[in-house]
Amino acid sequence: MVIKHLIEHGIKPSVQRIAIMEYLLTHKTHPMVDEIHEALVPQLRTLSKTTVYNTLKIFVEQGAVLAIGIEESGMRYDGDISDHMHFKCSCCGDIIDVPQPSALQKQIDDIDVLKGCSVDQTHIYLKGKCSKCLNNK
Repeated sequence: MVIKHLIEHGIKPSVQRIAIMEYLLTHKTHPMVDEIHEALVPQLRTLSKTTVYNTLKIFVEQGAVLAIGIEESGMRYDGDISDHMHFKCSCCGDIIDVPQPSALQKQIDDIDVLKGCSVDQTHIYLKGKCSKCLNNK
């Protein structure tokens, strides 16, 4: 599945690329570069942070991964490339995938300033407190 995903996005599979993509597809935590590197370096001892950065750059450019700029401290990455939004809890820091309402595309199509434009991507970030944190108070 991972190799097929890479090839479908025009990415030549390598040991490092397969491991990074597999990590993103199995860890829904929207990890940062450091997290990915720390998780994979025990099994790929020669994996450098530069390789992780460069690999993620290729993944994003080829549309195989989403780059999420939901926080100021750095970019997070999501292996789920379907249309969805992200919610970040200001208390625990969790980032949760939120289904994107189907009516949203119609609303975007109806925005006057966008008439004649082609919207290829939407990035909607929601911030607040998750139900887990609200219930703990």
